[in-house]
Formats: sequence, structure tokens, C-alpha cells
Amino acid sequence: MAAATPPLLEVRDLRVTFTTPRGTVRAVDSLGFTVEAGRTLGIVGESGSGKSVTSLAVMGLHRGAEISGSIALDGQELTALSEKELSRLRGRRMAMIFQDPLSSLHPYYTVGEQIAEHFRVHFKAGRAAARKRAVDMLGEVGIPEPARRAGEYPHQFSGGMRQRAMIAMALACEPDLLIADEPTTALDVTVQAQILELIARLQQERGLGVVMITHDLGVVARVAHEVLVMYGGRAAEQAGVDALFAEPAHPYTRGLLDSLPRLDDADDQPLRAIPGSPPSLLAPAPGCAFAPRCHLAAAGTPEQRRRCATERPALRPYGIARRTAACHFAGADAVPGAAPAASAPTAPTAAPAPTAPEASR
Repeated sequence: MAAATPPLLEVRDLRVTFTTPRGTVRAVDSLGFTVEAGRTLGIVGESGSGKSVTSLAVMGLHRGAEISGSIALDGQELTALSEKELSRLRGRRMAMIFQDPLSSLHPYYTVGEQIAEHFRVHFKAGRAAARKRAVDMLGEVGIPEPARRAGEYPHQFSGGMRQRAMIAMALACEPDLLIADEPTTALDVTVQAQILELIARLQQERGLGVVMITHDLGVVARVAHEVLVMYGGRAAEQAGVDALFAEPAHPYTRGLLDSLPRLDDADDQPLRAIPGSPPSLLAPAPGCAFAPRCHLAAAGTPEQRRRCATERPALRPYGIARRTAACHFAGADAVPGAAPAASAPTAPTAAPAPTAPEASR
């Protein structure tokens, strides 16, 4: 029998810590997930939950952080590689779209020069071939008159056009894995829909594995196949996108969904916020990080509250689908007498897709 093909990206027991004057920050703690070729994993959570730290760890871009665990790309362990070996993989096998394209693009060089240089580094191509590749990629991501626009500078592009240019640069060397860190932040809903459609089209054409990092559940509902919900540097829940929106297993996931405004809400209906604040990563609590904000823990018996406050819940299977949740109240062996969950919310509706990708100036 042939050996099973490893996932495109497999992360196991990832821990990322930073030493600061105030103490050690456990930014990511015991995290694991996989990404298959042609599939999209959405990573969601509040600011400070560890989403971007995770993506930078995968790309090998952390400086001064202590990283342990395993990060394997197509079966190759990345944590054991030198910086020189990692730099050969970045761009060629894995690429990243950063949150702010204006700060990621160099203001002194034209957009075409930057894409061409990226291609030359990995393929040792000549200037003419690299220039042609840059123009071709700008055209592929929907930028009109790509030959002319390749000679312009980042400040001459709109926000949506700069994001397209970043996608062109990321995909110029045809990587297998694309990490998109908040790629639609600060874009209007029409441009946001165009960017998401562009990534989805390129994924389908090239078989890309995509990690989509976002705080926008509408984006997750639109593009993701699987979802990883992070809280306090750890995984709170992992599930297929349909299962997660139909029946969230973790109270934090339910709180995120309940906080979304809905079209059928009354005009005077207040938003339902999650009470409290995210946990400190300098001194994590011994129990469930979400317990101080959790309505299930608050409504439980004294024994249930004690367990939530002192025992860290393990990530374990929940339900019949391939999903997991780190909650004492989730699953067959949940705490007896748990407060009943509210009715499952429906998936949020993302911005409607345009009939065809159009560049926005």
C-alpha cells in the first residue's frame, strides 16, 4: 500500500514565545493545523489572539522569538532550516500577502521593478525576462495597461491596485502555499469582493493551498473550507466552515457570531458584544482562557466554575464531523448540567461578488 500523501502544510504543537522586560509572552501555545493543496484555511480571532504570529512563524520571519514544535511544508521540516535555506523557499514555495501593501512595497522603486527583482532572485532570470514576467503578472491580477502601470510607483496605485500588485508579486514564482494576512483590510466592500474573487480564481487555477487570516467572519464564510478559531494564543475550535456556522461548539465562537449585526435585527437592536477583555499572554490563567468571559462558566455549578478556572480544556473531537473544540462544555463528556446554548446563528453574508474581476483605481 502506498504511503499517504502528507498535507501541503502541517503544523504540530507550535509554540512561539517572546522575552520582554515585563516577562515571557506566550504568543502561540500548542497550536496545530493542516492545509491541503487547493483548500483554504481561515484563521480568525480577536487582535492579539496569535493569528499573525502564527503566519510569520510559518514563513520563518520572526526575529528574537523562541519557536518550538513542527512546521512541515510538503513533508519538509522548516524549523530545522537555516535562514539561507528558508529564504530560498520564501517566494518560491510559500508566499505571503501582508496587511498593508503600501508599507510592504518600496516607495523608491516602480511596482514592475519590485516584482521583476523578486522573480530574478529565485529563477536567475535576465532583466528582459523578469520585466515580461512582471507585466504578465500585473495583467493576470486584473490591472489594466500592465506594461504602463509596471513603470509606476506604489503611491500612484489605489489601495485595491496595490493589493493586486502584492498578489502579483506573491504569485510571480508560482508558490504552492499562499498566506494572506488581512488582505482586504481598509478596502471598500466592492474592492474587497474583487480581491477575494481574484484569490479564489488563482487558487482554483493553480491548486494553491491558502491560509486566510482575518477578523472578518464574512470573509471566512465566503472563501474558507476549514476554520481555525484562536483565542489567547491557542486553538479554541477547528471545523469545516459549514459546520462551524451551523453549530459553533465553543462559546467564544458563538460570541463572535452573535456579535455580528443582522439584516433582520430591529433598528434599535444593540450589538451583542462579548463582555470583558482578551487575556494577558504574560501571565496566562491555569484554566480556560475564556472562562472569565464565558456565559456557560458563569451559569454553571460551583464545581463547573472551579473546573473552568483551574483545568485547561484539551482540544478534542466534537460531534460527528471532523471537528474539535477546547471547551469543558463541548462534546459527549461535557460537564453535566451545562447551560443550554442559544440557537445556532446563520452564516454572515459577505459582500456580493462582481460578475467579473475588475480593477479599481
